[in-house]
Amino acid sequence: MKPIQMKICSNQQVSQRYWHMKVDASELTEPVMPGQFFQLRCGHDLNPFLRRPFSIYRINREEKTLEFLYLVKGAGTQRLTLMQAGDSVDVFGPLGTPFVLEDEWKTILLLARGVGIATLAALAQDAAEKGVQAVAILSARSRNDLLAAETLQGFGAKVLFVTDEEQTSGVDSVREQIESLLAEHPIQAAFTCGSKRLSRLLQEITAQHGIPGQIALEEHMGCAMGVCFACVCDVRDGEYLKTVRVCKEGPVFPLEKVVLG
Repeated sequence: MKPIQMKICSNQQVSQRYWHMKVDASELTEPVMPGQFFQLRCGHDLNPFLRRPFSIYRINREEKTLEFLYLVKGAGTQRLTLMQAGDSVDVFGPLGTPFVLEDEWKTILLLARGVGIATLAALAQDAAEKGVQAVAILSARSRNDLLAAETLQGFGAKVLFVTDEEQTSGVDSVREQIESLLAEHPIQAAFTCGSKRLSRLLQEITAQHGIPGQIALEEHMGCAMGVCFACVCDVRDGEYLKTVRVCKEGPVFPLEKVVLG
C-alpha cells in the first residue's frame, strides 16, 4: 500500500462546524469497507507534519469516488478546508478492520453521536445494498450537526434524533429509545461510534438482550500503521485484559470486549 494523490471533486462547508469532501478514488486498487479509514495529509507541505485519520462517509463504487464528512477543530482540519476542487490530496489507505454484516442479520441498530454518525453512514449504505433494514438513533449538540441524517434516510434507515439543545440526548432518554426500538423491531445486531457514554449504554443493553455489537473507536493516531502505539485501548480476552492498537487491530471491535473508560 502506498499514498495516492486523489483529485478533490468538492470540498465544501455544510454547517457551522462540519465540512464535506469528495475525492476521485479511481486509482485505488484495494477494496474499501465501512468502518475503515484513510490518513490524509492536510495540505501540500509538512505543516502539520502528521496526517489525520478520516473515517469513510460514503463509498461510491460505480463512479469511483469516496466521501469524507469531517469536523473542523484543529490545525490539520483547518488547513484541509483551504483545499479546493481540482487540488490533489495525499491519501493513504484504506486502513483498519471494517464492520461485519452477517448474512443472517435482517435488522440492525445504529447508535452514533457527532462525527461518529458519518462513520455509521457507510455501514447504513452497505446494509441497504444487502437488503438489511437499519434503525438509527443519532445524537448531536444541535439539529444543525445532524448532517448525515438525510443520507441515512436516503438508504432507507428509520432515523430518530436526540440533541443537547432539545434535552433529549441524556442516557436515560436514549435508553428508553433503544428499548422501544428493540420492542418494535427484530434487531439482530447493534453498531455504535462517537460517544463512550452512549457506547457503554449500548454495551449494557446488548448484553442484557443477548445481541452482538460492534464499535468503531475514535483515537488520535500518529502513524496509523501500528508502529507508534499512540492509539492503544484495552480489550477483554477471556479473563484477562490486553492492550491493542486501534489503527491496526481496530478501529472496529466487538462491543462486548472493549473497555470503555
